[in-house]
Amino acid sequence: MYGNNPRSTAQIAGHPIHPLLIPFPIVSFIGALVTDVMWLTTEEGGWATASNWLLGIGLVTALMAAAAGMADYLGDERVKKIGAATRHMIANIVVVTLEAVNLVVRLTGGVDEIGSLGVWLSLAAVVILAYSGWLGGELVYRHRVGVQETRDDFSGYDDGHAEGGLGIPRGPALEEKLGRDRR
Repeated sequence: MYGNNPRSTAQIAGHPIHPLLIPFPIVSFIGALVTDVMWLTTEEGGWATASNWLLGIGLVTALMAAAAGMADYLGDERVKKIGAATRHMIANIVVVTLEAVNLVVRLTGGVDEIGSLGVWLSLAAVVILAYSGWLGGELVYRHRVGVQETRDDFSGYDDGHAEGGLGIPRGPALEEKLGRDRR
């Protein structure tokens, strides 16, 4: 199904699950940073409560995304050989750890912890999350992890030709083009 590309092993009807889940923790963690800044600006308690909820939701959904990502990482030996995949996983572990510490600090120390430590943990997590997202994009767009290159009866994106709708060679057509270009 994936041609020569590393495959996604956590999938539903041929669609990888990991990209489906990652928007939830991303939005939650970025939202926590935004609500932290709003709390620092207004000192209205609702913003602190929102930050706590966003961190909790982000952590739960991050664990679900991590399970799908780990299945992909362990499911195809080629994925483990890509350095960006390991760096992506480590960055995400760091983000989840930072945000878990962030939530515990807030729950045990109260809203004053947002200004002294919480906002900095949120900011660090979002910066690392951006780096991790960059790596995730590299896995898909450069290393083509989970990208299907064969005819697909489910979608209208693949016309079944050696060159896709954008005229970009793939599979055997790419090999042929590379072979011709090297002569």
